[in-house]
Amino acid sequence: MIEKALEILTKENPFYAYLLLGIQLKKDNNIRNISLKFTKNGDIFFFYNEKINKKPIWFLKSLILHELMHIINQHFRIKPKNNREKKIWDLAMDAAINQFIPELDARSVPLNLLIEEGHGVDNETIFAGPPPFMINATAEEYFEWMMKEFEKKGDFDIESLPDSLDDHSNMFDSDMPVEMIIELTQNKVGKAFNMFGKNLESGVKQMVSLTLQKSTIDWQTLIRRFAGATIKGEKYLTPLKPNRRYDNQPGWKYEYKSKLAVIMDTSASIIEEELNQFISEIEKISKYDAEITLIQVDESVTLITEYKSGKWKDLEIYGGGETNLQPAVDLAQSKTRAEGIIIFTDGHVDVPVVKRRVLFVLSSKHNPEFIEDAVKIYGKNSVVILK
Repeated sequence: MIEKALEILTKENPFYAYLLLGIQLKKDNNIRNISLKFTKNGDIFFFYNEKINKKPIWFLKSLILHELMHIINQHFRIKPKNNREKKIWDLAMDAAINQFIPELDARSVPLNLLIEEGHGVDNETIFAGPPPFMINATAEEYFEWMMKEFEKKGDFDIESLPDSLDDHSNMFDSDMPVEMIIELTQNKVGKAFNMFGKNLESGVKQMVSLTLQKSTIDWQTLIRRFAGATIKGEKYLTPLKPNRRYDNQPGWKYEYKSKLAVIMDTSASIIEEELNQFISEIEKISKYDAEITLIQVDESVTLITEYKSGKWKDLEIYGGGETNLQPAVDLAQSKTRAEGIIIFTDGHVDVPVVKRRVLFVLSSKHNPEFIEDAVKIYGKNSVVILK
């Protein structure tokens, strides 16, 4: 029956059909219903208990969709620290997913009621759903909200919560590095979305779009990697190194440095706390062999300076007006030797024309349209969100 459900789902929706390509079904009666696993070879398995073949087709289709949405939402990125967190994370993931599967959403109980009444769901006839005041939120947001609610209740026995609709343990138990799983799945989801995304229900379409905008790694690491990739070697003469051809002449030596232009949007809409976070990360980069030109801009360039380690102590922020990033980009490209440009902004501005390697670091209160436009022009690795 599960093969039949798979066949029906494939015919009904080309987006899900594309994601299911290459995924293999495998029997395992040691699990409850169904379980997702990534192998070290990059294969994806859906392990299932044979007893689910006695369930109705709608239930089996829902199980398959549920697993696919774990992949789409990259829930494997976060591994619970203990059984207490696992119970909460399981419910958070289920609520985030079930709201987009009509058959499960119609049979769901909101998380706030589950907590208030102190009971769980059986995941056979009743399922976990989102609170009515948190529709379309992510599993991470539900998890954070639930943790706070459980802290308020104090005496609630989290261990008594039911097991999830599916068995999540295999999802976190893989020999393949998480970064590789993210790259593997995100590329496939991205291709499916480009080809068939326009036919998806609006809520699912938004969910997939937001997931594809996620950085595969934290924003600090991405900035450091970007800085490392802008290293350029320059040669100069030095008497300390003998010339291989002429003994009495100085030799050539190469000096390798990251040459960066860092553009900071200092318009009125920028959150000061996030600007300080960004500057702290630039300070860390400056402690290595990095040549950094710092440019502040609102509607025009307000400051250009060489940034050296420790300069944050005396750095004054100029701006507070409207936003236009292009003057700063033009200056960086014409007046500096930067191989790469890092731009911090909230995105409430047109995407600038950049002819060098570029990384946009977006505020948490960013404009989503800026991300869409930047990704179309400069690629998915050109944007990271500050969190």
